[in-house]
Amino acid sequence: MSESPEPAAPGAPAARPRYQRSSGGLIGAMLATLLAVLAFAAFRGLTRDNEPTPVRGVDYAASVRAAIEGKKLSVLAPDRLPTGWTATSAAYTRGGSPSWHLGTLTGDRNYVGVEESLSDTDDVVEEHVDVNADPGQDVTIDGERWQTWTDSGGDYAVTRTIRGPDGSRQTVLVVGSAPDAQVRQLAGSLTAR
Repeated sequence: MSESPEPAAPGAPAARPRYQRSSGGLIGAMLATLLAVLAFAAFRGLTRDNEPTPVRGVDYAASVRAAIEGKKLSVLAPDRLPTGWTATSAAYTRGGSPSWHLGTLTGDRNYVGVEESLSDTDDVVEEHVDVNADPGQDVTIDGERWQTWTDSGGDYAVTRTIRGPDGSRQTVLVVGSAPDAQVRQLAGSLTAR
């Protein structure tokens, strides 16, 4: 006597057919998924624009005027930046310890910045170069003597102490990841306002 499956009761869900699982089927599904991911990545790579983000410039003249009106700093600033350079940040901070900042990018997108404050040289170097910055040989830039500084990350800076409008001592620092000559170029272009 052969056995036959019993018919399903009326209203009961039909039994699902079983399928055979195999490692070959699993590997095939993984390969199909991998090919789909690779095709998508290739498509995105070919259609993506790799244009660098444009640098947005700022007009640093307003912060120079604010610093001059503060009458506490000498405000050393360039009349104009070298060709191809862009001012990317500028700020004057008022108060008991005023400071002036100008950040620039060179034509090849290296940073060079100017920092001016009533703080002493060591404090300014620690804040804007490195806590462990190494002093180097003095250099003469546009007839003025500047102290050089370097750090382990490749930054180069020059500093000098000047007298403010009220006779106070203040520090001017020019620092950057740009080549030393470009840092010195910006330092040489600074004029008191």
